[in-house]
Amino acid sequence: MTTDLKYFTPAEASKTLPLVRKIVKDILDTSREMRLIADEIGSSVEKDPRIQRLADDIEKFMLELEEIGCFFKDWNFSIGLVDFPAIIEGKEVFLCWRSDEDDILYYHEIETGFAGRKPIPAPYFNEGRN
Repeated sequence: MTTDLKYFTPAEASKTLPLVRKIVKDILDTSREMRLIADEIGSSVEKDPRIQRLADDIEKFMLELEEIGCFFKDWNFSIGLVDFPAIIEGKEVFLCWRSDEDDILYYHEIETGFAGRKPIPAPYFNEGRN
């Protein structure tokens, strides 16, 4: 990770969820539409202007997430995984949210990814709250 990254507390990351949810829904809906068109036309998918337009839309949605400070990590475009940079127990980690979860409750170390998700320690939920 670079030093110009924004690090989130769980409370700060949770505040972004309404917007993040909408953007992730747009990404998943657009990717579904791409798959339907690809199934319909079969070969030469890359040349279809509809596919290219939808791919451009997905790229814009990803940039929107990056502007917030988080990153889309579901390259299968099936559930919608988003990582938020954070510091937990003195280590750079990612707070990890799935689009079917109500709130951000888990994190993982950078190297372990989703498979290494652990519950965020309780004291971190009090940071940033007045």
